[in-house]
Amino acid sequence: MLKNMIKSAAEATGLTQAKAKEAIGIVLNTAERQGSPLSEAIFRKMPGARTLSAKTGAEIGADTSPIARLIEQTPGGRRYIGEGMFTNLHKAGLGHDQIAKLLPSISGYMNMTYGMDAFGHIGDLVVADMAGAAGKSAVAA
Repeated sequence: MLKNMIKSAAEATGLTQAKAKEAIGIVLNTAERQGSPLSEAIFRKMPGARTLSAKTGAEIGADTSPIARLIEQTPGGRRYIGEGMFTNLHKAGLGHDQIAKLLPSISGYMNMTYGMDAFGHIGDLVVADMAGAAGKSAVAA
């Protein structure tokens, strides 16, 4: 199934399958580090996705300490990790157009294959609770 998502992303972006796999790994690792509930849903449904995320995290030097993971799940940490995702995608050789095509290809594949339609846009995967956290902050203030 992961191979099919990689193939679908490669076709959508014009990337090689190797580059598409690297890019998907970056996106999955970002979502996992931010504690996105949708990343956990992907990991449960798609064999190999968690392994790809972990392998990619090791390759890009993502911190794996428990304290770092907690910090990455704060609003500021999520923003920092989200920005880092785009930096890492650029380092992997993707341009803006390819990134713009990659992100919807992931959500489209998950919708078509698993019926997961919770991906309104990639922000739902990468920064899933940012809007809710912002709203809660505004109410508390």
